Amino acid sequence: MESLFYINNDWKFAFTYEEGMTEDDYDESKMEDVRIPHTVKVTPYNCFDESCYQTIAAYRRWIDAPKDWQNKRVFLRFEAIAHISQVYVNGQLCAEHRCGYTEFKAEISEYLNFGEKNLIAVVVNTREDSNVPPFGNVIDYMTYGGIYRDVSIEVKNRHYIDDVFVKTSGKKIEAELSFDEELKEIITVKTYIRRWNPQSEEEFEQLTVGNVDIIGISRIECEYDKAELWDIDTPNLYEFKTELCMEGELIDSKIVRFGFRKCEFKSDGFYLNDRKVKLRGLNRHQSYAYVGYAMPKRAQVNDADILKYELSVNAVRTSHYPQSHYFIDRCDELGLLVFTEIPGWQYLGDKEWKKQVVQNTIDMVKYYRNHPSIIIWGVRVNESQDDDELYRETNRIAHTMDPTRSTGGVRFLQKSSLLEDVYTYNDFVHNGTNRGLDDKKTVTSDLDKAYLVTEYNGHMFPTKMFDCEEHKTEHCKRHATVLNALYHNEDIAGGFGWCMFDYNTHKDFGSGDRICYHGVLDMFRNKKPAAEVYASQGDTDNILFVSSSMDIGEHPAGYIGDVFIYTNADSVRVYKNDEFVKEFTPDKETFGAMPHPPVIVNDFVGELMAKHENMSDKNAEAIKEVLFAIAKYGQNDLPFKIKTKMLKLMMTEHLTFEYGLNLYYKYIGNWGANVTTYRFEAVKNGEVVKSVVKKPGTRADLICTVDTNVLCEDNTYDVASVRIVAIDENGNHLPFYMQPVKLEVQGPIEIIGPDVINMVGGAFGTYVKTIGEKGDAKLTLTTPSGITKTIDFVVR
Repeated sequence: MESLFYINNDWKFAFTYEEGMTEDDYDESKMEDVRIPHTVKVTPYNCFDESCYQTIAAYRRWIDAPKDWQNKRVFLRFEAIAHISQVYVNGQLCAEHRCGYTEFKAEISEYLNFGEKNLIAVVVNTREDSNVPPFGNVIDYMTYGGIYRDVSIEVKNRHYIDDVFVKTSGKKIEAELSFDEELKEIITVKTYIRRWNPQSEEEFEQLTVGNVDIIGISRIECEYDKAELWDIDTPNLYEFKTELCMEGELIDSKIVRFGFRKCEFKSDGFYLNDRKVKLRGLNRHQSYAYVGYAMPKRAQVNDADILKYELSVNAVRTSHYPQSHYFIDRCDELGLLVFTEIPGWQYLGDKEWKKQVVQNTIDMVKYYRNHPSIIIWGVRVNESQDDDELYRETNRIAHTMDPTRSTGGVRFLQKSSLLEDVYTYNDFVHNGTNRGLDDKKTVTSDLDKAYLVTEYNGHMFPTKMFDCEEHKTEHCKRHATVLNALYHNEDIAGGFGWCMFDYNTHKDFGSGDRICYHGVLDMFRNKKPAAEVYASQGDTDNILFVSSSMDIGEHPAGYIGDVFIYTNADSVRVYKNDEFVKEFTPDKETFGAMPHPPVIVNDFVGELMAKHENMSDKNAEAIKEVLFAIAKYGQNDLPFKIKTKMLKLMMTEHLTFEYGLNLYYKYIGNWGANVTTYRFEAVKNGEVVKSVVKKPGTRADLICTVDTNVLCEDNTYDVASVRIVAIDENGNHLPFYMQPVKLEVQGPIEIIGPDVINMVGGAFGTYVKTIGEKGDAKLTLTTPSGITKTIDFVVR
């Protein structure tokens, strides 16, 4: 029987490898105590050089090898080490892995001293000059370094189940079973199934039993009449158990989680369970502030939850490499569709480099193919040139190892050589004034195959939390324009916006501070306004986001112009100082293909002028037109048509310049009067479901959002993510709040990163982690202006 032991704790670490670190007599007193996941270098938030984490580092850990392991097979499993790693057991090299993004196992049975303590040593090369993907040229993301995913030991009997791949078609199961190479005898294989339930374990039901004469691989087919499909809104999951018996004795068992579902890319789009689904997604890097890739389970799960529940997307691309199983597991549980791909960014290297590309394809498919959320394999290096010999092989491997999924390969080339099933293309044609996307026929000549947009926006319009309102409004409009084009073009399967959140990058990219501000969230996962464009396309929560603060001083010449409102409501009612102005409906003329087009408010006067100035409706509308034009163009640059209309009004209605000026201040400029308050109400099915109030704020506060208040010491440390946003008394974000915040902890937790942070664009964040003890804990945040917030935690 297999036993699994996580060994994430009690490691020793040295940033610089020294001779003898792989030997048992090395003096560990100079080494640092660390836990896995681990980064070789904790970095600043920004303004640092990528050379700081490039090194050859060393890790050491002692393990017990009980005598009852002596007649078994013992494997050491690393879920990811960045980037080239050599694994030693008791001073002997037992494995080398040349990819920083894929899992690997090393059998260590022959190197162990049973009944004694044994040394595991890992030498890690994090330098970016190695001849492996993604290295060789510039890279638009930092690659970090370290043992940043779980480490475990697997103990098996001499004969064991190596792998189980569960394929489904309707209610039919085809299980592909792989056994150890030494197994050449008649064995009995039993299979079972049960529904996966996170609350309680259900009983397994037996599916099959039979004797098979196996060398290496076997296939078992059966039906399960009670199967319920895995889908976006109903992500039903099951567990498939395989038992291996010899002479009536159970010698091994393996459980894998899977889902019954059918996914297919056709020439007109993507189909899930024979239903056409438009993919609306974002790209995700696996990085975090300060620690790069090194975050445990909870942080990975939290990102998937944000995508599903806060951004309302149905898909994610793991750019540009396979990512944590914890993240993909959560996508399985949430019904998020996943595009995953082999590591790399634009560059193709020599023969040895390409050999590693092929191996990465094998590893990706083998270790991820039971995830029902994964719908397509990316088998090209992102944005690389055509290489038919290489990509014919990666495509063949993916189809051979997994015939149930389509293949794609992300490119920036039009009319590129298409060996895969789906033409996957980064479309950056939109510049704010033109079409949202190119047509399919413009991009590819293979019109009988599927077409998928894998990136858009991003570097075309970097946007920071502290950018001016007009810049952030334009950012929203660009995402909305491309989303509208995605839905308008029936033969585009969908698209992935670039990207989910801001990330650290190399000197060749970003804004000079080593950050790419390409996200719809900031690095701590706080929402920029563009995030609300995606959130408003969902139907689960009521969304009402007003893109303007309504502060005229934030706009050139004080002209606010059209205000975009992102909502999934039927209409929006606008009130000024509690008086009804007008009810606005979604702009279906411009954005009619979107599930929920934005509402554009272009009149904050409505009937108020006619009501309060004793005017006819006709004159009020004419005067409004003139006053709006003055706000937009200025009084000296009015269009001739407006000048003529203004002159006519002055002559026929005997209006004076002074009277017109007073009307402007009162209804347009809002100068010199009492504080103007705007209220926006989202209306759905005739009922007000949400409201937003905008007026000049008089005080600031902090709102802290924590993904959990209960932390658990399990296989390793736990982390809570804390998002911090400055708001006014009406709950509106204060984008120019830049005060420092002092962080202090009590109890068995510690802060990741600095204990004094600066709010950036009225938002920032931090993380707290457990330290191996249990009990109550607190995080206190304090500002110089006297704001104090305390967050309580329990560590279990």
